[in-house]
Amino acid sequence: MSNRRDFLKNASLFTAAGLLAGKAGSMYAATTPAPVVAAKKKIGLQIYSLARELYEDLPKRLKEVKEMGYTDLELAGYNKGKIGDVDMMEFKKMAEDAGLKIISSHVNPPTREYTKENMSQILEYWKPTAEDHVKLGCKYLIQPMMPKCASHEDAALICDIFNKGGEIVKAAGLPFGYHNHNMEFQRVVKPGERKGEGFWDRSGDVIYDLFLAGTDPSLVFFEMDVYWTVMGQNDPVEYMKKYADRIKVLHIKDRAVLGQSGMMNFEMIFKQMYANGIQDYFVELEHMPDGRTQFAGVKDCAAYLKKAPFVK
Repeated sequence: MSNRRDFLKNASLFTAAGLLAGKAGSMYAATTPAPVVAAKKKIGLQIYSLARELYEDLPKRLKEVKEMGYTDLELAGYNKGKIGDVDMMEFKKMAEDAGLKIISSHVNPPTREYTKENMSQILEYWKPTAEDHVKLGCKYLIQPMMPKCASHEDAALICDIFNKGGEIVKAAGLPFGYHNHNMEFQRVVKPGERKGEGFWDRSGDVIYDLFLAGTDPSLVFFEMDVYWTVMGQNDPVEYMKKYADRIKVLHIKDRAVLGQSGMMNFEMIFKQMYANGIQDYFVELEHMPDGRTQFAGVKDCAAYLKKAPFVK
């Protein structure tokens, strides 16, 4: 049986290559002019990373994001035609004026507890939401939070609602996706099935695997958050290899600024991403633990990717 030490030793995220990636990027920066590198790279940003700082002066802030080297945006904060407190079409115009393209959006239905009784409410929510995101010109509409899932029955119902929601979103002209955190790598057991103690018990089924198996590939794709996958004690590279036809978008994330923790082997992740033909990824920065602003952290993340020789 695997244990934590074996995982840390064998998973491709925790290797010497991961620790050397930052040094390789520094050597690259010393020999290649940064503006040339930045111009060749397509870098997405999840605007959740910027928190309320983004709205202090939205047009100016969006231009700053562009100047950092970002090209695409993934939205957060959609609610009934608004992004944050800004009309969505005004937000779109400001982004385009700054030279940024909105291609994705994170949206959650109004409840995280799925039941047969509230299924119709959840599905009705996706109809106007999908239509609004078509107007925004998005390529992807993605649910970023896991509904309550404590059993195989819960997982089956969630998958059914995902499939039905996917049909609605697809009919509007968009693909429907699901974004993971670490909770999806917990396990659920059937009645009477042995259940040991601790995280490393391997009885039962991984919720994420049940979602992959129970959703229709033509209706539901997956946006893998590589950091949260590692926090769930799994290797995103292995998942990308196994589910190349399901994982279509990535969240590129570290404990804070990309490349500074030494625990994420972004070189291996990007190599597999390109091998799979994944076209889009988004940087996400949860918080800055050193007291600096979110904008400062997001800028450092862009600098890391612009210098990294493994990022095209």
